[in-house]
Amino acid sequence: MFTPSQHDVRRFFCETFRKWRANEILTPMEAITRDWIMQHQEYADALSDAEEALAADYSVERGQANPFLHLSMHLSIAEQISIDQPPGIRAAFLGLAQRLGSEHEAHHQIMECLGEMIWNSQRSGLPPDGTAYVECVKRR
Repeated sequence: MFTPSQHDVRRFFCETFRKWRANEILTPMEAITRDWIMQHQEYADALSDAEEALAADYSVERGQANPFLHLSMHLSIAEQISIDQPPGIRAAFLGLAQRLGSEHEAHHQIMECLGEMIWNSQRSGLPPDGTAYVECVKRR
């Protein structure tokens, strides 16, 4: 299993941003990432300098949004939807996106459910509950 470090993730996003701006060929994963970066132009400064990105502190105490976490969640959710894992997430997403009139906003709503599922799993010491996650998305 691939388990990238925080620095690996930040380098990936910064390198994708650099390649996109330089009009270089992107891998399929980079192309998906570019699409999410394009929808979050507010992160351009954070993605422009890899060394600064590696040193940046996005701790809760600092009260800043973490662009790397946010983009990573978009990628995770996109992957979950593409393979319908956990089962039912694709249909729940499509229903939510239709109700909200925005796939992007649906992703943001799903992020709340994903965060809740991870927090519950960490707190209980049990595996993530995919069924509860999908039900959370359906309730939004």
